[in-house]
Amino acid sequence: MSAGSVRPPAVAEIFYPGDRARLLHLIDSLTPKPEPDPNEKEPAQAILTPHAGLMYSGRVAASVFSRVRIPPVAVILGFNHRGSGPTYSAWPGEAWETPLGRAAVHQPLARRLKVEFPELELEARAHEGEHSGELQLVFLQYFRPDVQIVPVSLNAWRDESGFESLKRFGAALARAVAAVGPDTFVVASSDMNHYESEETTQYKDDRAIQAMCSLDADALREVVVREQISMCGFAPAVAVISYARARGSRGGRLALHATSGDVSGDRERVVGYAGIVFQ
Repeated sequence: MSAGSVRPPAVAEIFYPGDRARLLHLIDSLTPKPEPDPNEKEPAQAILTPHAGLMYSGRVAASVFSRVRIPPVAVILGFNHRGSGPTYSAWPGEAWETPLGRAAVHQPLARRLKVEFPELELEARAHEGEHSGELQLVFLQYFRPDVQIVPVSLNAWRDESGFESLKRFGAALARAVAAVGPDTFVVASSDMNHYESEETTQYKDDRAIQAMCSLDADALREVVVREQISMCGFAPAVAVISYARARGSRGGRLALHATSGDVSGDRERVVGYAGIVFQ
């Protein structure tokens, strides 16, 4: 993979419309109205948003992206669903592309993050075909077309060593952002509990959301393991909690919770979606 490479869209026409006009129309239809005045949007250290197909989780994502001030640089923390490539991987090339255009990688921040967290590899395999980060980028581009990004794929897990490394990564990311410049925020992506009833998913998601809003990574791990919560973005969630705490966040606030049953009508096998703002 050359240093000048551009990642093309991998899930256009699968998770979202593949042409610009239809994608813009869909995101506009998902965005709460009226939108806040740009001068009244909330500052945020970080956010957590889902990454299912836009028809299912886009309303939750839009509820978060539309209310926060998006700075010029965004670090995108996605989950490596397929497990290929390194455990910690930043995109090595120059940009990512979607139907909404090309977003340049902020190279100084990517390089500084590698210095602060040497386990991070600049490698493409973990990002190829992966949807979690790409779903965040289309919202970033809609609300801030000139955004620059640092896409990071995480595949550390819930065992003790993986969990501790995720907390170290979040703290290292905070140091990197502080060193390169403060006008940056972090977008972490996770869906919540998978394929259980609406009642069970609401119960499980509520407990995970409480831990995340309290910036308590240890409590999140404990409840995810105890309740067997199948949130696929556990790694990005732990990393963003640790990042927000290191940056002095006061805590998280739930913007919206929903499930796939709100769209499909199936309340027996749902996926939960949460949008959280960390200030």
